[in-house]
Amino acid sequence: RESVMWAPRSTPLSSHFHHHQRFPPLLSSSIPPKQSRSQSEAVPTDRPIQQRGEARLLLFFPPHLPKIYFCSTAAASSSPRPAGMGSRRGRPQQQQYPPPARGGGRGPIPQQQGGGRGTQGFTAAPPQHPRHDAAAGRGRGRAARGDGPSSPAPAAAGPLGRLPPELRQAMEDPSPPPAQPVPVPAQAEAAAATGQAAIPASSKAIRFPLRPGKGSAGTRCLVKANHFIAQLPDKDLHHYHVSITPEVTSRVVNRAVIHELVNLHRAAYLGGRLPAYDGRKSLYTAGPLPFASKEFQITLLDDDDGSGAQRRQRNFKVVIKFAARADLHRLGMFLAGRHAEAPQEALQVLDIVLRELPSARYAPFGRSFFSPDLGRRQPLGDGLESWRGFYQSIRPTQMGLSLNIDMSATAFIEPLPVIDYAAQLLRSDIHSRPLSDAERVKIKKALRGVKVEVTHRGNMRRKYRISGLTTQATRELTFPVDEGGTVKSVVQYFQETYGFAIQHTYLPCLQVGNQQRPNYLPMEVCKIVEGQRYSKRLNQNQIRALLDETCQYPRDRERDITQMVKHNAYQEDPYAKEFGIKISDRLASVDARILPAPRLKYNETGREKDCLPRVGQWNMMNKKMVNGGKVRSWMCVNFARNVPDKLARDFCHQLAQMCQDSGMDFALEPVLPPMSARPDQVERALKARYHEAMNILGPQRRELDLLIGILPDNNGSLYGDLKRVCEIDLGIVSQCCCTKQVFKLNKQIYANIALKINVKVGGRNTVLVDALSRRIPLVTDRPTIIFGADVTHPHPGEDSSPSIAAVVASQDWPEVTRYAGLVSAQAHRQELIEDLYKVRQDPQKGPVSSGMIRELLISFKKSTGEKPQRIIFYRFVHAQSENTRSCAVCFH
Repeated sequence: RESVMWAPRSTPLSSHFHHHQRFPPLLSSSIPPKQSRSQSEAVPTDRPIQQRGEARLLLFFPPHLPKIYFCSTAAASSSPRPAGMGSRRGRPQQQQYPPPARGGGRGPIPQQQGGGRGTQGFTAAPPQHPRHDAAAGRGRGRAARGDGPSSPAPAAAGPLGRLPPELRQAMEDPSPPPAQPVPVPAQAEAAAATGQAAIPASSKAIRFPLRPGKGSAGTRCLVKANHFIAQLPDKDLHHYHVSITPEVTSRVVNRAVIHELVNLHRAAYLGGRLPAYDGRKSLYTAGPLPFASKEFQITLLDDDDGSGAQRRQRNFKVVIKFAARADLHRLGMFLAGRHAEAPQEALQVLDIVLRELPSARYAPFGRSFFSPDLGRRQPLGDGLESWRGFYQSIRPTQMGLSLNIDMSATAFIEPLPVIDYAAQLLRSDIHSRPLSDAERVKIKKALRGVKVEVTHRGNMRRKYRISGLTTQATRELTFPVDEGGTVKSVVQYFQETYGFAIQHTYLPCLQVGNQQRPNYLPMEVCKIVEGQRYSKRLNQNQIRALLDETCQYPRDRERDITQMVKHNAYQEDPYAKEFGIKISDRLASVDARILPAPRLKYNETGREKDCLPRVGQWNMMNKKMVNGGKVRSWMCVNFARNVPDKLARDFCHQLAQMCQDSGMDFALEPVLPPMSARPDQVERALKARYHEAMNILGPQRRELDLLIGILPDNNGSLYGDLKRVCEIDLGIVSQCCCTKQVFKLNKQIYANIALKINVKVGGRNTVLVDALSRRIPLVTDRPTIIFGADVTHPHPGEDSSPSIAAVVASQDWPEVTRYAGLVSAQAHRQELIEDLYKVRQDPQKGPVSSGMIRELLISFKKSTGEKPQRIIFYRFVHAQSENTRSCAVCFH
């Protein structure tokens, strides 16, 4: 609660970009969001966006392994349990190992936990022993409350490594109880044959220890967090399984069926209960229903389309069957610090209850809800607009149960007439001319799957989903009207049937229905239905517009969040009332500390050899990079048509001069003069220019060190294409610069780009003074390697693209400033990293260990000359449920 460690993380932007911070943005600051960055390194030229994730420190001390620390950056709250809190009263167990256990709280992986308050939040795990139990009492060597017999435990194999002083100070009892080692699942034996990573059979195979204590450095202060305290209900919750026949995949239809069932039968058959439904198979009630299993017949009527015709009826059979009781007692025990793990099932029930009413009012997407009534719409360009909304999630915290609320924004398709939408998309007036083939294909891709409603039939607004676009103009389209082969043109049909004269006959028609028997709708009679979220990738201009809309001062964000909570009126929510959930309408106050800024070390040859950042800002004036990289041969390719060759040459010369002045060994002249190339020929231009350069460098036995690419501000896929060619095909370092940076000719921009280039070519910009003086806790006292891992998933709608796993690791010590990275493609939307550790079968050597971790450990040894004695692993996990399992796999 006092100490929250933030892990900055640069990521590609998601197309739908839900702009929210999970836990918790500090709302007391008065610094504008765009001014809280370092002047020297906070304006990245390749990827300008940074996101933040919460970090939670998890400690492991097995004596036979290097010290390993896990920091999971999942969007989950820290464990609310105080250090050393046992999970139950100690019960002595008969074991074959004679040494007695000592009182002292939880170990990391116990099967039986002693009750009472212990004195330590971590312990050392002896290697390769069967299960054993650790008692934790108030006294040493006793069970709960210090009056029971001691609990035997296995003797440790090998000496226990000396703990860091800062951790030893947090302990009252210097002798921690032994704890059960991580069990090795049966899958490990088969790993060599399958070539797959050994994965624990269950997330319960890993028990993470509690934090040893709270920090004390810095200036104490009180901040507000976007959490609203919730009271845990005392209701008896029941879980029922729901089966709807015929089965439908739409949550909207499922909810409509259950809503109709509740309206019809709540009083007669449901005992007056108001159930909460997840839209799939689960239904929850605050108390039992009058039956264990019951079948209902429900009829749904389609919405009135204004035609006056009889509405279509759909019949459904609904079977509700008792499944289990939802245990809130374990959640209460967890919040009170008397249980080891948060019961996810109970949290899921509460989350479903609080989402029931917003799901009916707004458009739900993921954990967020959007509506045009929740804020102003902002045009994003190309037929898109942003809708405001809010993110909502129930979380267990050290304050107790709380509802996390934040503001969100995402892109929706504007509800425009289709012709107007197409004109915005093409950025051209199409009301008086036919479409080219390229334009038709672009419109077809954008409109496929979009819902439209017809406007030529008065109040009758029937809806259709677009499946394609005709290759022929409307005036050329005909279709059979009877079995005798009589055909009629679309223009003639609309005139005779509806009295509607089609004006834009040169435009294609929309195809709706199936591909075998499509129906044709002229573009001018169709309007896009409101409320359709845009799930594809946004371009740079749209991303910029969305960021401008969502970037707020903390006080403005606090105001909007508070107003959103009042607008939602949780105290009047009938579902929250039914289940006994009460939500506070005030932001939670959290104890915090402002940590002192670390002093930065620069090269001794500069006028200023170190600096102390102020308010998170510093610059490179009068300073030189602590270790400048070497760039002896480089070249520039200009893909921006509005940047003349002379300006490109001047930009490159000024940039080279800045790199040299900052401490790099940088050649002032390129191998070849800057060359202009077309953006649609990036691969051909790069490879041709590269071979020209190598014809010059080859005889000298030199390599090309750097390629500078000048890109248009709205570069689309050009950036990715350039990086792919340079890094995969040519194997050279590249640095991209936008047109606006070239035109500014600003020294600050040159300095920022120079810092990026230096790191890419193996240099170091700065190091921490505390690292050189060996004063960084848990890092500088012994050789330490720091890992970071994440998985980036394809954008929604890309069903066949692989997910990309990335792992980085520090390559120097004690500075931990240089990092090496590895990437690996894996199964679509697979969150666990498959190539983290593998065992492959070698014909001569037999089972051979491999994987990304092994490669980076070997690289660290070659770079530093030391084997790491401690490992710190940061793992970003997108889903709370994946947190424990992902960390378990990493550790195993």
